Formats: sequence, structure tokens, C-alpha cells
Amino acid sequence: MDERDLMRGALKATGIVKKGAQLKYGAIAMVIFVVGLVLLGMFFPAGQASAADCEDTGPGTADASAVSEEAGTQATGTLHERQVEYAKDIDEAAQKAKLPGRATLIALMTAMQESTMQNLDYGHADSLGLFQQRPSMGWGTKQQIMTPSYAAESFFLGRGTNDGLSDIKGWDNLPLGDAAQKVQKSAHPELYAGHETAMRKLAKDAGINLERGGSTTGSDTTPVTSENDNCGVTKAGTGGSGGSAGGKFTDGKQTWDLKNPRSVEEAIAWAKRNSGVGSSATWYQRCLAFTAIVYGWQFSGVGYAIDHYSVVPKSMQHNGDRHPPAGALMYWDTGHRAGHIAVYLGDGKVASNDILRPGYIDVVDAELFETKWGARYIGWTPPVFPRAG
Repeated sequence: MDERDLMRGALKATGIVKKGAQLKYGAIAMVIFVVGLVLLGMFFPAGQASAADCEDTGPGTADASAVSEEAGTQATGTLHERQVEYAKDIDEAAQKAKLPGRATLIALMTAMQESTMQNLDYGHADSLGLFQQRPSMGWGTKQQIMTPSYAAESFFLGRGTNDGLSDIKGWDNLPLGDAAQKVQKSAHPELYAGHETAMRKLAKDAGINLERGGSTTGSDTTPVTSENDNCGVTKAGTGGSGGSAGGKFTDGKQTWDLKNPRSVEEAIAWAKRNSGVGSSATWYQRCLAFTAIVYGWQFSGVGYAIDHYSVVPKSMQHNGDRHPPAGALMYWDTGHRAGHIAVYLGDGKVASNDILRPGYIDVVDAELFETKWGARYIGWTPPVFPRAG
């Protein structure tokens, strides 16, 4: 419903009041009130999260369910015209990921089988969208899955623990239908192949080049990190090995020597000063960059938050342990490629970006990522940054 619908409805309400001056004037007052709200909305629109230029994550890794277009966007026109538009969305996602035309064809065949190439808001169980991806299986929120570009990107690059086409070894040498099945894991794998001829024609109608070359493993570009995001962070000088200010870190059982430029106490104090009212709107999707900068590093040296857990020595990984010492790094699987990382401040609180306000740092309960985002807790590590500088 838009502003014109509200005004139309309010005017109609006055038309049905034919008796009683009090009721009539009340209805007129209501019209004025509604129109006032409409005008207020025009001049003071509600804030909307949008991707900032500064990210430390790669494609399809928004931590806070931000999407690049209006969720649930529906193409218009005849069925064929809508299918053409969605086919273009899918091909744009393939090109963005540097994948060849064969990947686009597989995705078109998949979407035709799953949804007749329509952005459905229903399906088996909780399946949704062009590819009938399920929120409960970690493909994203309903809002995200109903965004065509997001759904297509998920099909190509994977999401959370779900493999995408580019994750399937040798996918480009598999029969088209078999490649689709590797991603979808359908109960009827034989049905994808039957759409090849029709989808080749649809691709032609959409102006899609299915003979386009590309990488078979997805984007061949360097992921955007806090090191190369051009957000004004001064790079470390030659050497960049940090200092010994980090001191020792212990959980009462083990003790580790840290080499962070800031000590744990200094880092926690810095995180608190730069959160809440002290935060600036520069942290959208930059959770890993934030944690590194908290400890005095200029960049993390790792492209994705979830990957940082794996570069920390296994002896420092505390899988599933919910009792980290203050200053530890905590990790979550958010259903996206990047995952999430936050700095534990003690007393059940963490400093994190995007959870209350996209782009800002706030101090919140650690469990909020699970209750609000539906994320899965992974564990914690000491605040070590093996690739930072």
C-alpha cells in the first residue's frame, strides 16, 4: 500500500458517513490525520539499511540480512516477460561471480523446475523463491531468499553450510541436470534435464550468452577486506609485526602469549568507547575488520569472518564453549558465506556491528545473534590475528 492508497481509503471513509455531523467531522479529521502521516513520511522517510562502501566480506555475506534490492521484488508483465526478467537476474549473478554461461544455463533449468521461473512466496515446507531455498536449512531469511539476486548468488556460491554450484568439484563436466541436483538435492533429480531446450530459448529471448567463458570456481577477484577496502585505514609500515603490548591471555586452564598492539584491557576500553553513541556508521558488514582494529591492527589479513576461526591454531579453538574470557573473539555461522565475529567484553556482552543498527557498533547480549538472526554459535578463540598487519 502506498501513499495514494492511504489517501484513497481515507477519502472513501468520509464518503460513507452520511449522517451525524460529529461522525462526519470525525471522519474528515481522520483524513487530515492520515494525510499528515503520509506527508510526514514523504519528508522524513524511515531509515533503510544499505550496503556501505567499506566491507570486509565477499559476495552474498551480509551479516544483518540486508539485501541489495527490495525484498520480494516481483517482475511484471506476462508469464514469459516475467521469466525473461528473472533469467536476466540469474545471469547477472553468474557474471558477477565470474562464472561461465554454462552455469547460467544450469541455474535457469533449476529455477524452471523449482518455481517455473517465478519468485514464489510459498513452496514445500518453508521453501521460497526462484530456487525454492529454505530458511530453515540455512539459505537465508525469507526476505533474502525472496530477493532474486540474493537467491541466484546463493545457488552459484553457496550459503552457510550449503554448497553452491561453484563448490561442486568438476561441475562443469557433469551433465547439466546432474550439476543442478548436486546443489538442490531434490527427491526428483531426473526432472532438471528436461528443461534444457526451453531454457536455451529463454536465454536467447533474454539476450543471454550461454557460450560466455568464465571461472569454474566462482569469482576470481580478491575478496574485499579491511586491508583493501579503501576506507581510509592507514596501512602498517614495513614489518607490520605488531608489538608485545598484548601480553598474556588465559582462560584459567591455558595461557597464550599475544602479540597484539593493544592489551586486552586497552582493547575492551577502545571497543566500549567506539560503540553506542561513540560509534560511527562505517562498520556495515565489517565485523572482522572491527575486531582486528579493536586490538590495534590495521587490517585482519583474512577475507571472511568465518575463515578467521580456521586460521587460528586448533589448540586455540574452543568449539561450542560458551564461557570465554573477556577479550576473546566469538564466532557464529549466520547462514552466509562470511559468518560473524564479535569481541567478548565480559558479563555476557559483546561489541558488534549491525545487530542493532546496520553500520554501527553496539554492546549487546552475546545470545542476540542466535535469537535475532537465527545464527548458530561456533565457539571462541583468544584474540589472535595470525595474518594481521
